[in-house]
Amino acid sequence: MAPWPEVEKPETNNYIGDSSKQNQNMAGKEGENHKGNVASHGNKGEIQPAFSTIALIDEPRPEEEDPWALPELQDTGVKWSELDRKGKIIRVLYGIGKFIMLLGLLYMFVCSLDVLSSAFQLVGGKAAGDIFKDDSVLSNPVAGLVIGVLVTVMVQSSSTSSSIIVSMVSSTLLTVKAAIPIIMGANIGTSVTNTIVALMQAGDRNEFRRAFAGATIHDFFNWLAVFALLPVEVITGYLYHLTNAIVESFHLESGDDAPELLKVITDPFTKLIIELDKSVINAIATNDESAKNKSLVKIWCETNTSVTLQNVTIPPSENCTSSDLCWTEGNLTWTMKNETEIILITKCKHLFVDADLPDLAIGLILLALSLLVLCSCLVMIVKLLNSVLKGQVASIIKKTINTDFPFPFTWLAGYLAMLAGAGMTFVVQSSSVFTSAITPLVGIGVISIERSYPLTLGANIGTTTTAILAALASPGSTLKYSLQIALCHFFFNISGIILFYPIPITRLPIRMSKTLGNTTAQYRWFAIFYLLVCFFLLPLFVFGLSLAGWPVLLGVCLPIFALFMAMVVINILQKRRPDSLPEKLQNWDFLPIWLHSLEPWDNILMASLAFCGKHCCGFCKCCKVNAEQEGAKDKQLKTMEVYENTMAMGDEERGGRRPPAGAGVEKAGTNNTAL
Repeated sequence: MAPWPEVEKPETNNYIGDSSKQNQNMAGKEGENHKGNVASHGNKGEIQPAFSTIALIDEPRPEEEDPWALPELQDTGVKWSELDRKGKIIRVLYGIGKFIMLLGLLYMFVCSLDVLSSAFQLVGGKAAGDIFKDDSVLSNPVAGLVIGVLVTVMVQSSSTSSSIIVSMVSSTLLTVKAAIPIIMGANIGTSVTNTIVALMQAGDRNEFRRAFAGATIHDFFNWLAVFALLPVEVITGYLYHLTNAIVESFHLESGDDAPELLKVITDPFTKLIIELDKSVINAIATNDESAKNKSLVKIWCETNTSVTLQNVTIPPSENCTSSDLCWTEGNLTWTMKNETEIILITKCKHLFVDADLPDLAIGLILLALSLLVLCSCLVMIVKLLNSVLKGQVASIIKKTINTDFPFPFTWLAGYLAMLAGAGMTFVVQSSSVFTSAITPLVGIGVISIERSYPLTLGANIGTTTTAILAALASPGSTLKYSLQIALCHFFFNISGIILFYPIPITRLPIRMSKTLGNTTAQYRWFAIFYLLVCFFLLPLFVFGLSLAGWPVLLGVCLPIFALFMAMVVINILQKRRPDSLPEKLQNWDFLPIWLHSLEPWDNILMASLAFCGKHCCGFCKCCKVNAEQEGAKDKQLKTMEVYENTMAMGDEERGGRRPPAGAGVEKAGTNNTAL
């Protein structure tokens, strides 16, 4: 029998503690085997060979950190105990200055949101009023839902769209039952503001992941609540009957004006920029033809209305107000009528009071300026918070906001956060302002996604309590309808919270927003695509179908909805129970890649941008600078190439290469690697 072949004794691994040294040693042995006669590289006086870094690629990668974990904001400055008296005083003054600057930036941020709302009303306010005029469309609950979304997006204010609805209901142009789906749509449309704010944090991938998820958690809750509760309301009418019973049980009387806490601070500044006459939008919605030619820009801030009895001429065929008050002089018939006269007292003082510009032009100017101020304030707020929330301060704030109670009362922390969100929203009088303010805090890691969810739900409740107080201050003619609509809004949000918060497994908006956050962190253009589809294209598509009637709407939307739900179910089964699916449906590889991956779309978009940058901006100074920088990088990489003989580098830089003197002075072939 042939003897067993001898096996070389494996070399002992002396690099247990440092895997990189082990890889370098292995690469060194490969280099020695490749060269053959090259002497050991450990001896002094010899040229060190180049080692390939290919072996490093096969290393097992360390475990990736959870991108949703709250980052530790380390304090890199000098410790307080190490400062002298002067340093401590300077640090205290710096802290006070940063706090004052933060308050100023928050004030400008809120004011820019107010001006942004006015700009949207100038651009699309009359169109929003025209949308509400079509009674046949508003009777369709699905059309009413998307109209509520579109109008609220156009005017950037759910309170404005709610006031339009109240005006229409009180003038009998719209019933309360038909108004409930519009209120649901307004609840969705108001969440677009903080989604726009989240786009401003796209510079840092992880910050954008958290900020966009924290903003869209509001969107997903509103959409899920509508999908669950709108069919129930259409079938049973439970919101209408519940709120009608509450309103009928009260003996309502008109009250004082609703409290305006934040507007007392912001109005003195925003009224210097623009003031609007929102009654024009209400008049257009209530079919007042004379309002179409009126401007939304308020010119006279103080007026007085007087009613006087005057002599007026009337056509002979018209009935007189009274036989005693009519007389005839020649061919003219005279009578006495009450005439309303508006006396102009004080002119407004905003920037556009004397501007001879149409509403659209003023709206576009304010839109650009408000977005510029909004973005600038948000960027500076994030930078300032990053510099302030460090070390002990950050840990205290994070523990205070994100902590949970001990075990039997763990559930209580979320409800307390909900109450805090409702209270803060009541103070600032706007859910958009509150959710837009916490979005950058979620982005930098001070508030977790799990904690931002109850805060957002509290903001939804807080904005409805503000609407209820405003309804109680309404005049007697609209008091009942405005209160009933405000109560419908309140109980709709309460019903959504009951469905999607108490049981942890039902908190679908958290998981959905995290999935979207991961997608937008990888493909940032998808955030803009999501914004356009959810708040503009999809509502416009459904609104267009609703104009064609119920058969067309159901015939198109039902198959699309059934296909979407089937895809959701298959996706869940693919992740959790793939064995229960047919082999072909266990993944989406049987479809073209552009149908189940964003990578081809990303490649097309990036290639288009690169093509545009190359051909459209090829003669720009910035592109020339980029070309020079690329050339400098190539030169730097070339000078960093590793050679076995260092003299070869100098020969290449001089434009030539010396002929090899012998086998021992040759270039390191495959081991020539750019560091």
